[in-house]
This record gives sequence, C-alpha cells and structure tokens, in this order.
Amino acid sequence: MIQAKQELLAALGTVLQGLSQEAVDAGLITAAPAAAFETPKQASHGDFACTAAMQLSKALKKNPRELATTLIAQLQAQPAFGRWVDALEIAGPGFINIRLKPAAKQAVIGEVAAAASRFGHQPARDASVLVEFVSANPTGPLHVGHARQAALGDSLCHLFDTQGWKVSREFYYNDAGVQIATLAQSTQARLKGLKPGDAGWPESAYNGDYIQDIADAFLRKETVKADDRQFTASGDPEDLDSIRQFAVAYLRHEQDLDLQAFGLRFDHYFLESSLYTAGQVEDAVSRMVANGKTYEDGGALWLRSTEYGDDKDRVMRKSDGTYTYFVPDVAYHVNKFKRGFSKCINIQGTDHHGTIARVRGGLQATGVGIPQGFPDYVLHKMVTVMKGGEEVKISKRAGSYVTLRDLIDWTSRDAVRFFLISRKADTEFVFDVDLALKANDENPVFYVQYAHARICSLLRKGAEQGHDEAALAGANVSLLQAPTEYALMLKLADYPRMLASAAQDLAPHDVAFYLRDLAGALHSYYGAERVLGDDPALTRARLALLAATRQVIRNALAVLGVSAPDAMERDSQEQQ
Repeated sequence: MIQAKQELLAALGTVLQGLSQEAVDAGLITAAPAAAFETPKQASHGDFACTAAMQLSKALKKNPRELATTLIAQLQAQPAFGRWVDALEIAGPGFINIRLKPAAKQAVIGEVAAAASRFGHQPARDASVLVEFVSANPTGPLHVGHARQAALGDSLCHLFDTQGWKVSREFYYNDAGVQIATLAQSTQARLKGLKPGDAGWPESAYNGDYIQDIADAFLRKETVKADDRQFTASGDPEDLDSIRQFAVAYLRHEQDLDLQAFGLRFDHYFLESSLYTAGQVEDAVSRMVANGKTYEDGGALWLRSTEYGDDKDRVMRKSDGTYTYFVPDVAYHVNKFKRGFSKCINIQGTDHHGTIARVRGGLQATGVGIPQGFPDYVLHKMVTVMKGGEEVKISKRAGSYVTLRDLIDWTSRDAVRFFLISRKADTEFVFDVDLALKANDENPVFYVQYAHARICSLLRKGAEQGHDEAALAGANVSLLQAPTEYALMLKLADYPRMLASAAQDLAPHDVAFYLRDLAGALHSYYGAERVLGDDPALTRARLALLAATRQVIRNALAVLGVSAPDAMERDSQEQQ
C-alpha cells in the first residue's frame, strides 16, 4: 500500500498542477495545493479523502462540488488511479472519498515483510540533530520529572533516527554554583554527625538519606567512577573541596545507575563550567555588546531582549559581576551551533518557559548566523505519582520527591517508559502505580505488549500445524477481504506517515497513541476471525497478516524503548 499511496499522490500532484496553472498565472495563488490524503473519520467513507477541490474553489471561482467532478474525471484518467482505486465519490461540500482496490491494501503485508525492522524508516539524510535532555545537576537522585524527560528525549531520538537524521544525545549539568556548594555543606554536616532537625543543620541543606550514604563512603576513602569522572575521597571532614568533588562524582555515578536502569545512554556529557574555562561565556557577551544589543543601567548589563519578542529587557550581568541564568545558556547554544548541529531540541520542564525568548534573543544578538527559532523546545508538565489510591510525595532516599528508580522498582522499565510517553508533554500526568501492575486491558502497556505476545502465540501454533513462518512470504493475501482485515492493513500502512508526522511535530506520544490503536485493531480482528481455520491457504494468509502486524508493533515499541515480549500472562486467561 505504501507504493500505491506514493503513486496516487504523484498522480494527484500532476492533476492539481494542471488545474491550478490558470490561477497561478493570474496571480490568484502562488502554487498548486500540495498533494495530500486525509484519513476519513468513518471507515464507511472510504480509505482516503482529498480536500483539494475545496482548497481550489475560491481561486478558480468554481463550486467545490463542480470542481470535484472535474478533478475526479482527470484522476480517473491517470494510470495509477486505474491500477489502485476502486471508486471515487464526492461527499459533503466537495470532499473526494477514495476507495482502494483490495490489492492496494493487501500489498502492505509484503512491504512490511520486505523492510522488517526498517519499515517506516526514511533514507539517511545529511543533517544532524542534537537532543539535550534529563540534564540534572549532580545534587541528588533523578526524580519523576527527569524520568519524563528521559522517556520524551529518548523516544524523540529514536523518532529522528527513523527519519534518517544523525542523532546525538547530550546531558548538560551545572558542576559549580550554589547548588553544588549546598551539596558539599550538606555532606560535611553529616560527616560531623549532624542530621536534619539537629541544631546546626544548615537550613538549605539536602535532607535525603543519600547524603549520609555519601558521607559514609567519603569516610571510607572510596573511589567512585562515573561516565565522565573518577575521584578518590580524602576522608578528611574538614577538606570541603574534596567533599565537593567526591559528592559530585558519587551522585554522577548514582545517576548513571538510574539511567542504566532506564536503558538510557548519552553520547556526550557537557559541563557548564567548561563554558567559563574556555571563555565561551565572555565571548558570547562580548559579541552582544559589540553588536549594540546591550546597555548598562544600575550597575548591571542588560540585553535588549524586547527587540526579540521578550516582554521586557533582561539583566545579563548583575551588579556583583555574576551572570544570570540564561547567559551561559546562550553560550552553550552557540557552542551547539558551531559543532554543526542544524537542529537542536531541548527537553525541559514548563518552568523553563520564560527563558525561551531571552535565550533565542541572545542567540540572535550574538550575530553568529544562528537561524531564528533555534533551538526547539519540548516542555513537559509535572508528574503526580499515585499508589494505593493516594498520592506519593516523598521518597526516603531522596528526602522530598519520588525518584526514577522508585518508579522502576515499583513497576518496570517498560511501564515507566510507556506511561510517561502516553500523554502529550504539555499535559499534567498521573502515574498510577497500581494500574501499571495490572495484567489486563486497563493497563495500556500490557494491552499493547499482549497484542504482540498474542500474535507470537498464534504463529507458534501455526508452525505446529505446518505453517512455518518462512513459508508465509508465499501466502495468497488476496484471500484477506474481511472488514477487520482491511482495517488492520490500513493501520499498518499508516505507520510511516505517523512516524514522519510525530518527528516533525516533536510528538513522540503519537507513537503510543498509534500503538494502542493498532493493538485495538489486532484484538478486534482476533475476536472477529478464526486465524487457525480449516482452509490452509486462508490460514497462511492470515498468519502473514499477523506476522506483519507483529513486526510493526515491535518497530513502534522500539521507538519508545519498550520491549516486545513473546509471551505474557493475563489476569484471566483467554484461548482461541
């Protein structure tokens, strides 16, 4: 069906070009409408819908239904429409509904089998994308907000990989500043025998039990190794610099363990301190000053950020000589651009919304040629964790929040990944631990994974009856004409379009939505048709359809970083 759709779109484009030429020549429109199909909301309306007649009617000064009649006549003269289309019908104010021939739908089974794990992938392109996500300061365990960033960022990376981009994953963190000083002071207080609530305990200190773990390891003079550093503790409670470096390395190691538990890897860890030591912050500020985009007032240096859409100008350098938060961010993104990344995406919480305009404005003010709208942002809202019908707010290990590892320990990596990607990033999400543990259709990740396991079971049974998977390539798929079979085929054929759209819109949740719809189509098919029947040819054809469906489920789950189990147990067993 992929080939059929491409040929139909090409034919539609040719016809639209001819119909539009008069309006283009007259200057009424700049170009012909793009050749595109929509999916009708009701299956009874056809397989594809075309709205071009309504788009052109005003420019051509024709009634849209009349124009649709002309369009249909010209489309029917195109060889591709004769080969793949059963009927063209006008509906409503000028929609053209397209009904495909069975062979067009059935072709997707062979297309999936031929492409296998590459089905839906686009050819490699000469373009690089850098996705920065998680980016947690090394001051404590990763919390559920970081978990949502991890799920979003990793899925986006997989999505862009399917579209042929060269993808790099980056973790950025602040390895200096007030928070790191607080971490060192908190650890030193524990080393001196203090604990939260004691007299002398620092008011701003971190209270989690993990601080005591750091202190104990420091006294043992342990050596800790993280992805980007290694450090041996001095064991001296008065050596604040050693305490600081050890605590940072210890928590970087702990975060590495969190990320490993989540099945996550990064290509590069970027230190904020490197921006200062390499002079990149000063260079960015000097460029903005030289370009006349700053001014001084009240002893502070200000960016004229209102010139770039911000609601007010912003302080860059405070009167005490220190830089505000967004200035190193500007330098960091200049660094990204100079490394050759034509597209950069930041996954952050919605509390960073206010920094977008000033960072983008600062980038324009440097005058280094960065395009407007760089970088892209995906902002996510908070996650609420429910367990036993009550909200969970505190983790003993962290002191004040639920950690990523808590979620994984309570449920599973698959559940955490799927759940946290199953809603749009800009919507608040309730992670229901009890739901994530259910082995029934209420649990969305189980619902999808069980569809895969169900197919595996049927294919095993088919092999026992002599229908080996290797022989399914020769199945007579023209025998597949049940409504539920056509629905399943159309859903499989929509996978490449969905991937492309999800990547373009930075919407990895679309993959989770698609998977639930595909699993629903599979379960409906299973309930309506007997796969392992008395007709060997029909059985082989149906098993071939199931094998294609299994492949697409597996491919889509891989985009989300979720496993595709071959067997699963339900709360209540079902047999065919």
